[in-house]
Amino acid sequence: MPTICTGDKVLVSGANGFIAMWVVRKFLEKGYAVRGTVRSVDKGKYLKEYFKSYGDKFEIVVVEDITKEGAFDEAVKDVDAIAHTASPLYMTAASVDELIGPAVNGTISILKSALKNGHGVKRVVLTSSIASVLTVGSDKIFDENDWNELVLREIKEQGDAALGFSKYRASKTLAEKAAWEFYEQNKANLKWDLSVLNPPYVFGPVIHDVKNAEALNTSLRHWYDVILGISHSEALLKTEGSGYIDVRDVAEAHTLALEKEAAGGERIIVSAGSFVWQHWREYYLILQNLTNLSSLTIVNS
Repeated sequence: MPTICTGDKVLVSGANGFIAMWVVRKFLEKGYAVRGTVRSVDKGKYLKEYFKSYGDKFEIVVVEDITKEGAFDEAVKDVDAIAHTASPLYMTAASVDELIGPAVNGTISILKSALKNGHGVKRVVLTSSIASVLTVGSDKIFDENDWNELVLREIKEQGDAALGFSKYRASKTLAEKAAWEFYEQNKANLKWDLSVLNPPYVFGPVIHDVKNAEALNTSLRHWYDVILGISHSEALLKTEGSGYIDVRDVAEAHTLALEKEAAGGERIIVSAGSFVWQHWREYYLILQNLTNLSSLTIVNS
């Protein structure tokens, strides 16, 4: 299918989020126009101020509840592509449905709207996660053909008693599965194709509206707490880790996923490599010694 080019308009859902703001910024820097969705007028004020230098190249629309049928019906009109980043990410959900409902229904909602009213849409890129690919604790080498079936069995067996991380992983897995199922079932009637990005831990500079460390998104707050010694053990520092990627590279991946024809119909793992928490801690201590840094400060830049 034809892909987008400079000057086209991209819809970015959940535009005030950690990853999403970098996605918006990257598209604007590359000469695209962007329409961002937020849940309220107040949540859009910071974005309007931050991106004011782009004038009418950036606009905000309010979608109060992404899970509602037709929630994105107006937002998808007259755009050339969609980057769907909006999905809940926190580890304290009391029930399974608290995460899975919004993740799955929000994804299907925007795809239905794209089918119904997205007459100019050429491609949809979905921000999924490596959580939908790999099984934690396995020595297997995973690739884009794999699915996290173990966490789905865990959720089915344990229900609301499952760990918060398991609920999150299940929400990402089920949301992505639902997206591919919708795409395959409606392919004959679609003018657009689907591309999915599967990043691991996403770290990097903060540009979204964050007043203090307590307001950081989940992945950055985890990093912050471990590196500053707020919540860690020696065993965790030395033995535990995961894959990671810089948020700016994730943003670049979104632009490439919409620009490159070969990305259509693909799941794409995007990762910079692996880490052990102790490595980040050592880097922080080195910087602290070099700069007399007494603490980390949250700066929007």
